[in-house]
Amino acid sequence: MKKFKKIIAVLLTAALALGIAAGCAANKTENSNSSNNDTSGKPAEKTKITFVLDWTPNTNHTGLYVAQDKGYFSEAGLEVEIVQPPEDGAEMLVGANKAQFGVSFQDSMLPAVVGDNKMPIEAVAALVQHNTSGIISLKGKGMDKPKGMEGKKYATWDLPIEKATLKQVIEADGGDFSKVQLIPSTVTDEVSALQSGAVDAIWIFYGWAGVATEVAGLETDYFAFKDIDSVFDYYTPVVIGNTDWMKANPEAAKAFLSALKKGYEFAVDNPDEAAEILLKNAPELDEKLVKASQKYLSKEYKAEVAQWGYIAPERWNAFYRWVSDNKLFTADIPDNTGFSNEYLPE
Repeated sequence: MKKFKKIIAVLLTAALALGIAAGCAANKTENSNSSNNDTSGKPAEKTKITFVLDWTPNTNHTGLYVAQDKGYFSEAGLEVEIVQPPEDGAEMLVGANKAQFGVSFQDSMLPAVVGDNKMPIEAVAALVQHNTSGIISLKGKGMDKPKGMEGKKYATWDLPIEKATLKQVIEADGGDFSKVQLIPSTVTDEVSALQSGAVDAIWIFYGWAGVATEVAGLETDYFAFKDIDSVFDYYTPVVIGNTDWMKANPEAAKAFLSALKKGYEFAVDNPDEAAEILLKNAPELDEKLVKASQKYLSKEYKAEVAQWGYIAPERWNAFYRWVSDNKLFTADIPDNTGFSNEYLPE
């Protein structure tokens, strides 16, 4: 849920990023083009790429670390540096071409791709094919369905898309959203928050926080937004890229995503080994949680699609239309805004 907080920060600081991006335009990487003309017999210089995460390392990122660890990037002629995000998120660095790729989310990247303050970024691959987020609560508290949230304490970030989503699913279940107790809270430990009774319901991504409750032995109820309304099966998380850099370096962009695909497909086929690679790169993580989460997400990275990373235009557009219809964003959002499948490997 940290991603919701970035919406306002991105909107307020996007203009500054555009100024930075203009200054960086002259520094576009051309290594991939110049190396093709090298007849000196020296090893070709690798194209340098910076990839910025959305948060601390977790199983959403496993394929990235696998591609680095297994040498897939190096084999593709790339030198990839993985960096932590600033407080404002990956969009700012990617939009300014300080990082060529990063992790974002379809909902929170909207202010960066539409309107007067838009930046040169677009989603180029889905890291998880379906939205795995929903509401979790202690088992038996009556919140196995949205209507049960009436009269209960919900940890809110008090953001428009968040509240509109909850309102729609609760009312679709015959409930009254105005009866939900909205408690301003940034929950970092879902297990403790639920056990203490500080809140009754939390918006989570099941692949990490939901699995964490299982590992802790906590009995819970859970409902996923996408199972209630398909409009909420939007793309989260996604890989974003700097549009200008990718247009100038299309072969390097395709090489990067091809190597990244190999990393994620390895994680699909070898979740235990992939988990070990993530733990090696982020030893601070809990081993049991990582391995259990990796097993869960190994089935979600590609799900039913044949092409890793594919973004279905109808699903992408449906969510942004919902945002427009509910007047959650002031600027017009044309279809096919903010994403491209152009650089994906077959």
